[in-house]
Amino acid sequence: MSAQTDATQDSAAEYISFDEFSRGLPQGRFRVVVNPALAKPFVAHFTRVTPVAIAMIGPGIAVALAGYPWIGALLVAAGVVLRRTVRSQAPRILLHMASRVRSVYDQATEHGVMEVRRA
Repeated sequence: MSAQTDATQDSAAEYISFDEFSRGLPQGRFRVVVNPALAKPFVAHFTRVTPVAIAMIGPGIAVALAGYPWIGALLVAAGVVLRRTVRSQAPRILLHMASRVRSVYDQATEHGVMEVRRA
């Protein structure tokens, strides 16, 4: 009976408060596991990178059609590169945001995007 209880306790992750996490992370007190597949859409949502990229790409196309193809191409390329960069660096961005913003930390740990364990 006690072996089953120990296994249940090991599988359940201990909740770590945001204040403890933000103070202990720079000192290496925690081991953080980020799910990269879930981090991409999560970070894209929180940074609002998709609307920003669309706001760059749309005018870029309009400028290119208005007779300034190089400027338009630069705006379109900047929008595409911005979105791809944020999505490729999502785990790092998530860790940075979670260590500074309580709501990001709470939602990321609650939805399984990020798991925090004691080191």
